[in-house]
Amino acid sequence: MRYSVLVLLLGVALTGCPEEEPPEKPPCDPEAQTHCDAGTVCEYVADGTTACFAPIEIRGMVFDSADGVGIEGATIVAIDANGAARSTVARSAADGSYSLNIPAERNTDGTLTGDTDVTLRADAAGYQPFPKAPRTALPVDVAVSTPDGEPPVQVVQTAVTDIALVALSDASGTGTISGTIAATDPGGVLVVALQGGSAVSSAVSDSLGAFILFDVPAGSTDVTGYRAGLALDVATADVAAGAESSVSLTGTTDGLATVTGNIQIVNAPGGATTSVILAPKSTFDATSNRGEAPAGLRVAGIAGDFEIPGVAPGDYVALAAFENDDLVRDPDTTIGGTAIVEVSVDGASATVALPESFKVTEALATLSPGADTLEVVNAVPTLEWADDSSEDGYEVRIYDAFGQLVYEVLDVPGVSGAETVAHTPAGLTLDAGMVYQFRAWSYRDKQGGKTYISATEDLRGVFLFE
Repeated sequence: MRYSVLVLLLGVALTGCPEEEPPEKPPCDPEAQTHCDAGTVCEYVADGTTACFAPIEIRGMVFDSADGVGIEGATIVAIDANGAARSTVARSAADGSYSLNIPAERNTDGTLTGDTDVTLRADAAGYQPFPKAPRTALPVDVAVSTPDGEPPVQVVQTAVTDIALVALSDASGTGTISGTIAATDPGGVLVVALQGGSAVSSAVSDSLGAFILFDVPAGSTDVTGYRAGLALDVATADVAAGAESSVSLTGTTDGLATVTGNIQIVNAPGGATTSVILAPKSTFDATSNRGEAPAGLRVAGIAGDFEIPGVAPGDYVALAAFENDDLVRDPDTTIGGTAIVEVSVDGASATVALPESFKVTEALATLSPGADTLEVVNAVPTLEWADDSSEDGYEVRIYDAFGQLVYEVLDVPGVSGAETVAHTPAGLTLDAGMVYQFRAWSYRDKQGGKTYISATEDLRGVFLFE
């Protein structure tokens, strides 16, 4: 017995104390980005834990649509299907290149869960924001990525991640406003700079609530924001040409309401449902009948009654068939339910109903150019769209990227026995690097004048002239 104890003590003396296991590494924090090795990022995992993975990075270029030269200092942010920011804001380098890290929930094996599509918004001093109707942002699938570098980064870089911006005709006498949103979950807010009650610039806040408003005319400017579930106060900035001002917007959940309404889909065998958005009245353009849609103030798959919750106090315009869904707002102004509907949320009522319902109808199919996406042309194109069999004629208009009418013909003859209509604009001069959109309206001649039947869709027929 004594011999056994002696051997045990001798063994301990010769080998030292038993080796201790290293302390367990604490879980990583996706918000603070702590406890991950260099070159990796912390992400949420579908099982409720967190873990370190190779980052997902979108890379691309922001360039001038006229000459292809890269634009320095542009801001780029990724936005999800609901309009919420999926990233912080990146700034483009001197050559226009940028990289944007995209946080994304993972499975335990590192693959992505849920919706893997984002769209990109880009803004730069002296340029029109992107996207801006009629230009739309195509989805970027962040799940389609390839390893690059050491340690590896999952990179997404395609033609869709390169963004062409259209230069403003005159950006002199303007300044910049930068700021932050002080609220829980401050990302994805549509921030609007207002002068005389109309929007003069807009931006989307990143996931941390930061934003930059470019090309704001000099003078006293009100700044506010819109997003479902959040009401923002109004801050005032005195903008000076060539200078940068700063503001902070505070958010609250007070005064939110649910807006209810109804749409009627008529004479539309090709389209069964549509979407409805509430655009702040300050952003609405009566010429194009378009406005900017804040995150969350949209419902899809609508064929009748609808409701949009979490609407902050303010004045809005209700818009339907704003996307490419084979439907268009009914242009027949001789019948009820075709006027633009406005609604005011007063901050006191929990539910606010639209004052009237409105109609949508089947759109005329756009064939060329820009049937499905922006199309590049190098000559004045022949415009083609599907025939409306009950028409007497068509009106055709072409707008540039700023919504300015550059071409109009009000009496294109109807066709008989043909499925398509073709029209080649005469005497039209196009500017290199400019984005254009054509639209066509069908009509019947009646004793009191024209009665409009249908039109091509709001976001089709878009082309870039090189």
